[in-house]
Amino acid sequence: MTGSRPKPRQTMIQEIVIVRHPVSVCVPVIHKVTLRVRAEGTGILSYQWFSEDEKEVPGGTQADLTIRPKKTQRFVCRVNDHLHNYVFSEWVKVKVLDIDKSGLPVDWQGEPHIAINPKPQTVRQGAKLALRCAAFGIPAPHYQWHRNGQPLLDKTGDTLQIDHVTAEHGGWYMCSVSNVLEERWTEPVDVEIVETDQLPPAVLTATDKVALLIGNLNYYNHPGLMAPVMDVHELANLLQQLGFRVVSLLDLTREEMSAAIDKFIQLLDRGVYGLFYYAGHGYEHAGRNYLVAVDAPQPYRTENCVCVQRVMHRMQERKTALSVILLDTCRKWYNQDCVPSAIMPLGPSGNTVYGYATCEDAEAFEVQDGGKSTGIFTKYLNRHILQSEKITHILEKVSEDLGKDPLVTGKQAVEIKHTVKEPRSLADRVRTIGHTRELHLRDVCWRRANELPQKKHLMFLCGVEVEVSFSALFSNVLVAFATVKTTGDHTQDCTVTLSSIPPMEDIFSRPGRSEEMDSLLFDKSHNPDCTLRLCSLQKLKESMVIKVDLQYTHTDSKLRHTESQQVDIGKPLVASCKLYKGKHAAIDRGKECASAQSMGNIFNGKSQLHQSLAGPRRPYTRKAVCTAKTATTRSNEPEENDESEL
Repeated sequence: MTGSRPKPRQTMIQEIVIVRHPVSVCVPVIHKVTLRVRAEGTGILSYQWFSEDEKEVPGGTQADLTIRPKKTQRFVCRVNDHLHNYVFSEWVKVKVLDIDKSGLPVDWQGEPHIAINPKPQTVRQGAKLALRCAAFGIPAPHYQWHRNGQPLLDKTGDTLQIDHVTAEHGGWYMCSVSNVLEERWTEPVDVEIVETDQLPPAVLTATDKVALLIGNLNYYNHPGLMAPVMDVHELANLLQQLGFRVVSLLDLTREEMSAAIDKFIQLLDRGVYGLFYYAGHGYEHAGRNYLVAVDAPQPYRTENCVCVQRVMHRMQERKTALSVILLDTCRKWYNQDCVPSAIMPLGPSGNTVYGYATCEDAEAFEVQDGGKSTGIFTKYLNRHILQSEKITHILEKVSEDLGKDPLVTGKQAVEIKHTVKEPRSLADRVRTIGHTRELHLRDVCWRRANELPQKKHLMFLCGVEVEVSFSALFSNVLVAFATVKTTGDHTQDCTVTLSSIPPMEDIFSRPGRSEEMDSLLFDKSHNPDCTLRLCSLQKLKESMVIKVDLQYTHTDSKLRHTESQQVDIGKPLVASCKLYKGKHAAIDRGKECASAQSMGNIFNGKSQLHQSLAGPRRPYTRKAVCTAKTATTRSNEPEENDESEL
């Protein structure tokens, strides 16, 4: 027989290949973690996890290992097939940080969460510099330190250490913390290198500055006030000059005040300066201060008001660098026999400031001087607030000036309470380097609450062009202006009127309202044909439409004609924040709601501002007087709802 000899048959054994290794993580103590390995091979694969002491992990016989670690450990997984082949995964570290995790989101998905930020330092030349950053992350975050905006290529650990610093090591430092999910930045810190033994104080900065200003004046069941309009408006402008993001609101109900404060608190964070200002009726009860909402009944109860100490408590919880509350309101004692509900105190954190317009069981006054109404406390506050001095020093100057005012001698005296441990000023610079997610949220929310509708140019069929523009007096008070820009060839005696759909209450049109409010609307260079004030925008639940009605006389027929157009401006200013809650947020309040009215609608005769009313200065109290006393026994005391929400 002839032929080729058959070759022996070969059996190929496929190797085990790990296609996905587990990854290192950094988590809080006993945080649930799942390590995963994925492999491919012949037949069914089996798994066994080991810890760094080479002990088998009990129950660790699956591709996924779920643990709640109490200490830092290393793990590895062995993968076997039925042919006794095996391979090991890469070692991974489960790093456990036994530090504060209170800021970790409930639905945390593993994106870097910075738990420890570096701190500013002043270091002598030749000494050691150590900056520490710590962050949770799944996978474990990567660290990259920067000085003066430039990466330090050899500094990629959670601690930056330089054993012998020189002058060139001075500057501002920050650390980028990242994994495959996201990148975060620490707060920037200053490192100053000095030559002498005398170390100068570090320059204090804020990561951001936000302010909420509320003025209540048109009370449903209590005497109205005049000054909060001017007080809030002027203070808002001054705080904006100091770099604050400001939201200013007028005439809020209890529910609207709570919603606005909730939004404000959410935007506070570590390193932020937070300022809350209130002008309106108020009182004191059992050592606590209460702000009376515009819808508080007669007599009011604590459940109809906002507790100031609760607001400060919540500000402190956000770990702010400076928390300031300024109150231009009365502190008359009310229903002192009742036992209040408890507010659990926080640990001493410092840098909290209360500035009271008056002392305990005393009234705060507003004065009308030459037609301008102002709270006496706010009058002197605005005089000094732009100064680059420690906030408590500013308030001391306000106290001294108010003490010299003969109108309130023996009636009103400023009181200051604080735990300031650093010389922080409202004029401190803002260091926004890094642009963290929290900073972005503040920017978006605050910008939305102050964003104006765009200017519109309307061309009518008759050839008349009308410009519709907008201005914000407050974050919930919008003014629309209409100006005839060009007239048609066959039109004359053009007039414009504005109205809104839905109609919004105009708090400025009520009888007895001071003419000074009109001065907030115009400057001498702007003289529109028609204006429309849109107030209480926090109640708006739907898009707003501005209706523009043009009336004119046709030059040929001499007949009057009317043309109309509508402009949809969406939800302007604070309306976009949806502060309304429950049934009290309805726009229509029956007889108390007056529709917005157009003003100055004659084309050839522009609106003129009213002359200021010159009159004697007279103080007027900001005390909301209850005509009926509530029961003073514990059983009849209402629950303080604002305090039980915690």
